[in-house]
Amino acid sequence: MQEWNLPPPETWPQHHQGIFGHQRMAAVKTDSRMLNNLISSIKRWRKPAKKGLRVIARNDHNISRRDISRAALTVMKRLQDAGYQAYIVGGGVRDLMLGRHPKDFDVATDATPEQAKTLFRGARIVGRRFRILHARIGREVIEVTTFRGHHSDGEEHEARQSEHGMLLRDNVYGDLETDAIRRDFTVNALYYTTDGFAVHDYTGGVEDIENRLIRMIGVPATRYKEDPVRMLRAVRFAAKLDFAIEAGTEAPLQELSPLLRNIAPARLFDEILKLLMGGHGERTFELLHRYHLWQHLFPDNAAQIEKNPAALELSQRALRNTDQRIQADMRVTPAFLYAALLWPAVDEEQKKLVDKGVPPAPALAQAAQKITSNQLAHTAIPKRFSIPMREIWDLQHRLPQRGGSRAQRQMEHPRFRAAYDFLLLREECGEIEAGLGKWWTDFQQADEEQRQQMVGKLQRSGGGANRRGRNSRGGRRRKPKAAE
Repeated sequence: MQEWNLPPPETWPQHHQGIFGHQRMAAVKTDSRMLNNLISSIKRWRKPAKKGLRVIARNDHNISRRDISRAALTVMKRLQDAGYQAYIVGGGVRDLMLGRHPKDFDVATDATPEQAKTLFRGARIVGRRFRILHARIGREVIEVTTFRGHHSDGEEHEARQSEHGMLLRDNVYGDLETDAIRRDFTVNALYYTTDGFAVHDYTGGVEDIENRLIRMIGVPATRYKEDPVRMLRAVRFAAKLDFAIEAGTEAPLQELSPLLRNIAPARLFDEILKLLMGGHGERTFELLHRYHLWQHLFPDNAAQIEKNPAALELSQRALRNTDQRIQADMRVTPAFLYAALLWPAVDEEQKKLVDKGVPPAPALAQAAQKITSNQLAHTAIPKRFSIPMREIWDLQHRLPQRGGSRAQRQMEHPRFRAAYDFLLLREECGEIEAGLGKWWTDFQQADEEQRQQMVGKLQRSGGGANRRGRNSRGGRRRKPKAAE
């Protein structure tokens, strides 16, 4: 079909110009644009032949509705009852086929976000690069995405790329097959439907799951340029699933790693949480370092690792500690991890300032400010994490001071536990001499009388004293009054 392109008004017959006038000519132009947009939409919705489709019947896969959240099944049923297609898609299907228990389920449909929104009370459309629907069912929020088409089929207001090939807007809709091809990795392009209970595979994802491979759909270099975060996703899935990265998918990673600099720091912070706070942080760190991706996320840490073995061990131990806590279902915070990863650079900078004559406390503050500012240029650190991070650093210099009532006051500090855990890590990797951590461990386990004895013994031995003097509060000492 060809678009309806009207000739310019000045070429119209004279009687047409007289009848329409300027206002009617503008109206006809508007109708022309609307018709052209409609024709473009029809083009995009034409279904290509399904050459690569493999349908895994109900008896040939291990997915059961009992393992899918009731909220996701409710979303699918409402869409299907309204006449739309609906599939569980992505990591949820992948993990179910691996015998895992996914926490989140996403639904893909041929309904537009506006059409789907009318089916769910309180639903809202989010996203700019690609608009999706968040449907709330009880306490769960299910992400509903419309089948995507190829961005080259979209109008200017629907699809846009940067000069580096990165997709800035991708609101082009398609059908089930084009949606599968537009996804990143084959293992994430599997679709499960309750209409027949089959799994639809257009890209060989089932075979790659069997072979434990992470494979990019399409040309890897092009897909990474469209969205450089896909490089981080490849590493994250490989670490999480214990899969290998397919050779072609792996090849461009190091060369294209600088493209991460084009990603907004706020988005990279969200990716860091997925990479390092998912229970597989240590393995993820190893892969990021291998493919030269780490230096674009934590440049100061990467520089320290190259020249300081203690920095590498501290980073690995912090990530291992975080993984163990997550696997034990214990509380973790990005503030602790960021404190550990940035500490070697902060410590080195503080020592440089002290050598120049800056007192230790101001030197630490200046060093913390500089290294934090450097990191913010790469990944955002919300204040709810950056403030505790700096408090953990500050306590590293306060914990050795235990005289009088200082030990008790420091233990009551809201960041004491995190600072204590960090102190133990520093001792374990040999950054500081062992002993202080043991003292604080015993102090926490002691009763009130035993604590007083510990502090008294410390003072008698000359340890843990206030360096500025017992009576000093940090201000100018008063001169004694002259005798009258």
